Amino acid sequence: MRDVLAALMPGWRKGETAGLATVVSTFKSAPRLPGAAMLVTAGGEAVGSVSGGCVEGAVFELATQVKADGTPVLVRYGISDDDAFAVGLTCGGIIDIFVEPVSQQSFAELDAVRADIDGGRRVGVATVIEHPDSSWLGRHLVVRPDGFEGNLGSERANHAVGDDTQGLLAAGRSGILSYGPDGERLDEGMRVFFASYAPPPRMLVFGAIDFASALARLGTFLGYRVTVCDARAVFATPARFPDAAEVVNAWPHRYLAEQEEQGLVDERTVMCVLTHDPKFDIPLLEVALRGRPVAFIGAMGSRRTHTDRISRLRSAGLGDEELARLHSPVGLDLGARTPEETAVSIAAEFIAKQWSGSGEPLRHLDERIHHDDLH
Repeated sequence: MRDVLAALMPGWRKGETAGLATVVSTFKSAPRLPGAAMLVTAGGEAVGSVSGGCVEGAVFELATQVKADGTPVLVRYGISDDDAFAVGLTCGGIIDIFVEPVSQQSFAELDAVRADIDGGRRVGVATVIEHPDSSWLGRHLVVRPDGFEGNLGSERANHAVGDDTQGLLAAGRSGILSYGPDGERLDEGMRVFFASYAPPPRMLVFGAIDFASALARLGTFLGYRVTVCDARAVFATPARFPDAAEVVNAWPHRYLAEQEEQGLVDERTVMCVLTHDPKFDIPLLEVALRGRPVAFIGAMGSRRTHTDRISRLRSAGLGDEELARLHSPVGLDLGARTPEETAVSIAAEFIAKQWSGSGEPLRHLDERIHHDDLH
């Protein structure tokens, strides 16, 4: 829903009804992850995507129908057959899509959810997508770290779902939970889709060089909130890094230590050290490698620089387990030369780590393209 909120809110505020289609479950090589959404506005405009094109037409028609009749529906799209007009996924995947009407009457808490998302606060929405009593379908529970609001249909169900989704909210993950019809902890009767809207993950780029500018641009494109940090004021300027959310003039190791103390570094954070200067790198990497778990820590440099860096870090007291967290020299072997190509190489490595990718050409592999091991 996050991707279509900007288009959804103006009509919602006017009291209009839109049709919202959300991917709630995927199997095999489905093109979009759970949470991907398509909106059909009151005026009939389509915004967003649920399949990258395979079933968009059918979903548009269904969302238009749901917008008009107000009846939510859960539908599954699978593999298309040889008929060119069949509705299905040519990639061989299967997706479940929940389509619901969205208005002030059906989702009164939506404006508060939007405010949380815009403000970078953790919030999640639980939606009943399957229930023997059709009046429960499409009901929402808004979940925050300090509690919940809304009504799924009963207090028992509210408390069960509100409690069970706290872990998903903390991890920034979405998924389906199953209960009995009244929120009993059973495997069938009611299914709830929980969409977690965590703030964007952070990318910390240390070293205000031309490679950092390219990486900041790519990181922003990938959805990260990018910070560029360098101790040299003449280089650490917003004008040199227009794509970064912030540019910080500070000693990198001190800045990182402060960010960790304030709880602003988490398991989704990507760190890239591009200075390849020991007086900056070693104190910074000592803090990073001894700090809390993050998604990725990479450091740029030649193999000679890498060897010297590892030697210095060992002399500083870091052991094998801590050094194993370091990706150095950072990047996949793409033959990159320019800053932009190097940025792609670096991003390719931390994307592969995030999704358990091998980094091998897909044409050389027989296994599934999409991995289920989501970190």
